[in-house]
Amino acid sequence: MRRAYRISVAAATLVLGVLALAALGLMLLLVTGTVKIYSVGSSTMEPTLHCARPTRGCEATRKDRFLVLTRFVSYGRGDIVAFEPPPKAEAVCRTAVAYVKRIIGLPRESVEIRIRNRAAIVYVGGRRLGEPYIVQHRRGSGPEKSFKVPQDHFFVMGDDRLRSCDSRLWGAVPRENLIGKVVMIYWPPQRISFH
Repeated sequence: MRRAYRISVAAATLVLGVLALAALGLMLLLVTGTVKIYSVGSSTMEPTLHCARPTRGCEATRKDRFLVLTRFVSYGRGDIVAFEPPPKAEAVCRTAVAYVKRIIGLPRESVEIRIRNRAAIVYVGGRRLGEPYIVQHRRGSGPEKSFKVPQDHFFVMGDDRLRSCDSRLWGAVPRENLIGKVVMIYWPPQRISFH
């Protein structure tokens, strides 16, 4: 019995030590700006990132809080990124706070929005983009459009295509406007996940 108690105390001490080191590491990353904390204010990334009701289009009672890695990051299609809006985005969307969207088109690619069965479908380089993160009733419709992504820019869209003010309306995001990549939802606890 005494041996089992010693093992339990040793295991608990080890777990507490690991948690303390993890908390210290996270604090260091936050202080140096390598990781930043954000929360969701609108439904533009639903259902991937939840905003809170009663805001229109929100699915949750509490908004997601997430970590954005700002250094040592490479960007690819499908990544969720935080960025400073270009001036045209601020004018069209009427907000100057940091935006969070998904990268759809990479530098020098062509992006097309085609309407199929009254739903907007994205094509990159002439091939339909698989988008398992899009819920059908949030896909939206609208006019067909095509875009050419400039060098050192990214074409971004929200996952809630009905409500997202994104590159379809104001163009691509310059690389220098990117703050970083969403790497983890940490709150609320039942939503903890890595991206």
